[in-house]
Amino acid sequence: MSWRRALKDTARSGLAVEKTRLEPLVAVRGAVGLAIVIAVSLWAFGPAAAASSAFGAFQAAIATFQRSWRPRPELALASGTSLAVSTFLGYLTISQEPLFLALLVVWTFAAGMSWAAGPTIGLIASSNVAIMLVTVTLPTSVAQAAGHAAMMIVGGVVQAALIVLFPVRRWGAHRDALADALAAEADYARRLRHDPLASFDPLPLMEARNAAAVTPRQARRRPAELHGARGIAERIRPVLASLADPAMGVPAEGHARDRVRELLAAAGAVLDVAAHSIRRGEPVTVPGAALATFRTPDTGSILTGRPYRAASRLNTLLQDVLETAGGSPPKGSDRTPAVGIAPVTPVAPSHRPRSRSRPTLLALIPTALKAMRKELRRGSPITRHATRVSAVAAAGYVLGTALPLGHGYWAPLTSVMVMRPDFSQTYSRAVARLGGTVVGVAVATAVVRLADPGTYLSGALAVVSAALMYLLMRTGQFAAQGCIAAYVVFLLGMGGEQWTQTVPERVLLTLLGGLLAMIAYAVYPAWETPRLRTRLADWLATQGRYAAVVFDAYADPALRNAPDVRAALLAARTARAAWHTAVARATAEPVRHRGLSRTAADDAEDALGRLGRVAMLLEAHLPERGATPVPAAAGLAEALRESTQQGAKGIRERRVPGWDAVRAAVEAWETGPPDAEEVSLVPSNDTFVGGAARLVLDALTELSEALDTAVPPMTLDGTSAGAEPVTEAGTATGTETDGVRNPGSP
Repeated sequence: MSWRRALKDTARSGLAVEKTRLEPLVAVRGAVGLAIVIAVSLWAFGPAAAASSAFGAFQAAIATFQRSWRPRPELALASGTSLAVSTFLGYLTISQEPLFLALLVVWTFAAGMSWAAGPTIGLIASSNVAIMLVTVTLPTSVAQAAGHAAMMIVGGVVQAALIVLFPVRRWGAHRDALADALAAEADYARRLRHDPLASFDPLPLMEARNAAAVTPRQARRRPAELHGARGIAERIRPVLASLADPAMGVPAEGHARDRVRELLAAAGAVLDVAAHSIRRGEPVTVPGAALATFRTPDTGSILTGRPYRAASRLNTLLQDVLETAGGSPPKGSDRTPAVGIAPVTPVAPSHRPRSRSRPTLLALIPTALKAMRKELRRGSPITRHATRVSAVAAAGYVLGTALPLGHGYWAPLTSVMVMRPDFSQTYSRAVARLGGTVVGVAVATAVVRLADPGTYLSGALAVVSAALMYLLMRTGQFAAQGCIAAYVVFLLGMGGEQWTQTVPERVLLTLLGGLLAMIAYAVYPAWETPRLRTRLADWLATQGRYAAVVFDAYADPALRNAPDVRAALLAARTARAAWHTAVARATAEPVRHRGLSRTAADDAEDALGRLGRVAMLLEAHLPERGATPVPAAAGLAEALRESTQQGAKGIRERRVPGWDAVRAAVEAWETGPPDAEEVSLVPSNDTFVGGAARLVLDALTELSEALDTAVPPMTLDGTSAGAEPVTEAGTATGTETDGVRNPGSP
């Protein structure tokens, strides 16, 4: 993508208005807390202290809007306290410009590194540095600075108290996460009716898992309907896929396929009502027609084998979902299996899993420091971001102070607020902040000039601006930045500054800060595009481990360890999410692909998706501990484990992976027993797992074909000569360039 197109796309994204659900009650609560702090501070301490406390309350309320599964009061307290510490230390050094500049660099670098601990902590830390640049100019003595810092803490305490006293959807985010997971599976079930090989994005399940981790205090107060449903949803997804997939035994057309479509539609309806019930906290209204589909008498005679078992397991899991969601099935619909489907013991018995433990906010500090220390290395995108933002903040402060505009802190403030670890967010926020600042300042200036508000009216207008920002902050950066600009103008006006002292220079210095941020990313970037191969290699390695663990379970069911399968699946999901995030960021970057074109990336993603799907289908039918082993699966599992590790290394080194060991294991499996007497001893799972092994090899072969972009040499007769792929030993022929895929590669 060219720079021109990249800038155009990021500008559009920054100015776009997002359609999202507004939360007016939460916005009103934050504005009320801000109004209380301003009113009390004005009455007790005067306008300057009121402005400081207002910034503390304002920032504390913003912190509670960030996407976090932690208790909101703690976030408000942490935000207000950290801002108070930043302001006090900043005032102690503000009289000595070199010392303050050094503090600004250190504080900004630490804020940049805090992104390693998560976006919520990163946003709070960056906002604290930006607001600190304003608040250090308000006190006039050390004692007053201490008082202002104390008032900032009070602002955080007020916001935290309002959250406790007037909770708005206390478990709303957790409910939404679980409901989104169930709704995603309902949509998946409906799509499987028309496309038996439809893909499924596990991101809603990952979000639900993150939401399910609670602190001990949360665990004691969590609603009953949020217990256990996520684990059931995790088990439903592979069952749905195995019921629909033709490879599991249901023909593409016919009576069996029609019955599968009916069951999938009924499953989608049940999951939808369960999602609605959990999201709203209301009793579930069970769709009688959907449950009647599972009670149809002839289902057992139409579906046989694995589809029959999948239908029975789906029936049991859906009953568990309805029970967990708080509903009671209608009269005549009990916990017994559906008529026509014989009782089948599920692979993983339905039970309510133990709560996942989440550390408290104080216990999170060592974890955050460990994450920051892990990223403190050369080449880390987080370290590059921290270095970049600290250098820009220092340069912006020096330039803003040197220019004869006054209020030079607006330049570094803008830079810190807009800079993010990736290119697209930095540039889009820079455009949005500039546009929003111009609009917000223009509107606020017009109001100030026409109405000439005094101290109390300026404070009221600041509260209104903050309320609008809280309401609209999720609809896009442009609206939020416009409200913030008006808020600051009114708040500083309350402190006695005239509009002529804040508006013109703020616009110019905001432009300077945004330009510095954009130039810094162009000069010292942290592009995601060159790391696509690393992300793909990580996904391949984890996907290979997941498939190997599943095959091991068939090789020796007596030693099967379900947590190993679960851990491997979660690692593969995390790597997949990292890959998709990297691709999304790389798409907006103005750089060449550097060895992995968009076509190659798409094809490689499809191949690894198929590999994961095969492993998921096998996981849906894991054998019981007393089942007959499939010895050949052990050799394939070991070959998969080693080959995918070697293949991941080859991808990182820009080589095409080879799958000789996997191919040999599959061919040995397909050769079968040496004589006819042993045929009767082959376990029933052998054919099923053996077919899956061939699908695994096909997926890996497609991955190699996707990555083999070398232009084949021409022979004397004008045809292209096939090139050999890289073997697992690491040898290769040809070089990798952006060209036509070699049709002779495996």
